[in-house]
Amino acid sequence: MTDTVGTEADAAERDAYFVGGGIASLAGAAFLLRDTEIPGENVHVLEKRQVFGGALDGRGTPEEGYVLPGGRMFNFPTYECTWNLFRSIPSLEDPDTTIKGEMDEFNEKHETYAEARLVGADQEILDVSSYGFETQHRLSLLRLLLTPEERLGETRIEEWFDETFFDTTFWYLWATTFAFQPWHSAAEMRRYMQRFTREFPRLHTLSGVSRTKYNQYDSVVRPLRRWLEARGVDFLGGHTVTDLDIVPARAGKTVETIRYEDQDGSAGTIAVEPTDVVFVTNGSMTDALSLGSMTEVPDLHDSGTSFELWKALADDFPEFGRPSVFADHVPESMWESFTLTLREPDFLEHVVEVTREEPGNALVTFTESNWLLSIVTAVQPHFANQPDDVKVIWGYGLFPEERGNHVNKKMEDCTGEEILAELYHHLGYTDRLEELRETATCIPCMMPFITSQFMPRTPGDRPEVVPAGSNNLAFLGQFAEVPDDVVFTVEYSVRSALMAVHELFDAEGDVPPVSTHQYEPDVLLDTVRAAFR
Repeated sequence: MTDTVGTEADAAERDAYFVGGGIASLAGAAFLLRDTEIPGENVHVLEKRQVFGGALDGRGTPEEGYVLPGGRMFNFPTYECTWNLFRSIPSLEDPDTTIKGEMDEFNEKHETYAEARLVGADQEILDVSSYGFETQHRLSLLRLLLTPEERLGETRIEEWFDETFFDTTFWYLWATTFAFQPWHSAAEMRRYMQRFTREFPRLHTLSGVSRTKYNQYDSVVRPLRRWLEARGVDFLGGHTVTDLDIVPARAGKTVETIRYEDQDGSAGTIAVEPTDVVFVTNGSMTDALSLGSMTEVPDLHDSGTSFELWKALADDFPEFGRPSVFADHVPESMWESFTLTLREPDFLEHVVEVTREEPGNALVTFTESNWLLSIVTAVQPHFANQPDDVKVIWGYGLFPEERGNHVNKKMEDCTGEEILAELYHHLGYTDRLEELRETATCIPCMMPFITSQFMPRTPGDRPEVVPAGSNNLAFLGQFAEVPDDVVFTVEYSVRSALMAVHELFDAEGDVPPVSTHQYEPDVLLDTVRAAFR
């Protein structure tokens, strides 16, 4: 373990710099203020954009349309570090309750239970009570769970299972819930199978999912940032960190300078003292995202600033991982989401009629869609500033490189209006399309790296949260190595932040261990029963 470069007694003399403004950095800043003696004015968060929150971004107006790059599902009890954080931060609307308390109250009123998890041809709700396994599928899953991760190496999911596995009901549910593709890492799928064993029997209903009252930006990022700002944390938007000067020595590696460009393109530097600490989010799944409009197609970029920073660091220090494993496979890591803003009620009423689900239930996937479209209709309002007569639906396509069933274009080449037309086709609502063009706004969002963390990898491709020999540098987020936990979750980012704070500071409390519920007899029994339904 790396020696800490300061103690609780001298924390007030230290500065902490967070590179990247996503949930990992915000959580890390909160843990510093809560668990150490560092003052808020000594904590600095540098972010390329003026908006903080990373993948938890949410924005827009009822007139121009709302935008959500994605939506995050939460899970109890397996989000140990997230609940640790959320129990500490007051909610945005009620200072007498916490984010976690608000979530608990909300989920008691709005329990998740999918009635129409998969919808087939002619809007038929499919029976998903059986996962459709054959004996060879069960044996392959069992063999995957029993194979040590280090032996899986770069094995892809499609190399582990036969072709028939990808036609099962289970795969439709699994792939669209977690955004796995056949070419993704078998090791990551194994982690998911273990981390979410409790969810295996109820994957078809998603009844183990907890949600926030509003979108995660309003329900998590805004109250967290308010709490941090009230304690003096320095938020530096428009600061793109391009490199770190790291000096190696017998006593270890020490960051001495942060190099950045401001929003005008001017270069700047920040001197880092040996007792200061730098936390870097190395890579971002929403890096280089691009928004379209009803009449414009979003761009598809093949590079992002967070990955470029990581590459610059790894070029000098190979022990900082191999970013190209994740960042150089855009065709395999991208997909496209869209946010639909409705200013009249008829279409939402039609969705409820087709799915037999009131807003706030669960993910609906259209199995006949060439794009493999899925939508979520959250409890309304989904934004804090959303009027009662405006509704919001979020969706995504797992195969944006395919041509649509109704629109003869690849999803990635479609405007918001064309995505809207394709969705209306699958919902049997095409006769109203012309009318609804005037009252609906569909904003597509292209994300080239959204599943890059799932790319096949081997040990060492992701750096340790605090690399061996590092005196004052830690890595946070989806591309740092957090043993036994699963990427593409808020929990993974929050856990990495808590680990980093505890290793580099003499912090109070402990890092909650990763749940081992998968070994509990009742959980195992329920899982076996589900596999044989």
